[in-house]
Amino acid sequence: MKFGLFGGASATDQNTVTDSSKNYHHFIDYVCEAERLGFHSVFMVEHHFTGFNQISASLNFLSYLAACTNKIRLGTAVTVLPWHNPILLAEQAATLDLLSNGRLDFGVGRGYRYSEFSGFGIPMTEAEDRYKEALSVIRKSWTTMGRFSHQGPHWSYDDIVVEPTPVQKPHPPMWVGAGNLDVIRALAKDDVRLLLDQLSTPEVSGQRLTAYKESVEQLGRIFNPMDVALARGFLLSMNNNERERHRMNRLQFMKHIQRLSVNPNALASSIAPPATDDEVHQATEKTTLIGSPDEIIKRLKELESLGIEYVLLMDLDVSIDSLKTFAKEVMPAFH
Repeated sequence: MKFGLFGGASATDQNTVTDSSKNYHHFIDYVCEAERLGFHSVFMVEHHFTGFNQISASLNFLSYLAACTNKIRLGTAVTVLPWHNPILLAEQAATLDLLSNGRLDFGVGRGYRYSEFSGFGIPMTEAEDRYKEALSVIRKSWTTMGRFSHQGPHWSYDDIVVEPTPVQKPHPPMWVGAGNLDVIRALAKDDVRLLLDQLSTPEVSGQRLTAYKESVEQLGRIFNPMDVALARGFLLSMNNNERERHRMNRLQFMKHIQRLSVNPNALASSIAPPATDDEVHQATEKTTLIGSPDEIIKRLKELESLGIEYVLLMDLDVSIDSLKTFAKEVMPAFH
């Protein structure tokens, strides 16, 4: 089993630029320490207009991390394609792949928060079409030798050459978050790697991995368990007081995510967390790595028994001490 990080830095809430800079640089120190401790990757989110300062410029941040690190893989989870000009995005991502000597994992998605589409002035009803078109353009820009053209409903380019080309061939690994089994099977067919969300139960995550694995093998390819990554909340708790603090922090975080996920013209997004406090607490116990090192080992062993071998840790505290404890007391159980 291998481990990575999931999430990102945050600015402070309406505070000084100096304080925000400290938070960003703390996350840089956090990732550098993770590399030293043997973590495989860091995947950073992209979110906008949240009110609690989630990272908005993940490729910029990862480019800085590329200069500070040597081997840890640098991923997006995810870059939301409908909001971006796909050619500019292809150029920026390829530049990061070059600067990092081929360490980019390019996670992409269609987005799910109404508030973000509204903020950018993009109808959420266009999300799927924009996502598919942008993904096609990016792939074409990375695999076409020389000039090409594209005429589409949202973007058009005439006789262009896209530079630079990425180090990894034919392009950096692409990752997509998915829960629908038909979508997961389609990802396997397209040789796209799978990101599993942090809210699903171990059983559901195992079913999704199995669907992906079976589809890969039906195509005559060898399944690589590192092509499926599962995000989990990481709530290391050495005593009951710490456990309760983590539970309450998680509750507030999930409530905020739920509010951001609501579309005023429809029901809450399917990604939105449970509505009641009790349901959130129950989900925390079922779906996160909460507890002592021994408890966390037990939870990871359950995931391992389901075929999951790549886990991304999301720690709201961004605690270097917790990383060290995990590396010292949990990682050896999986080597």
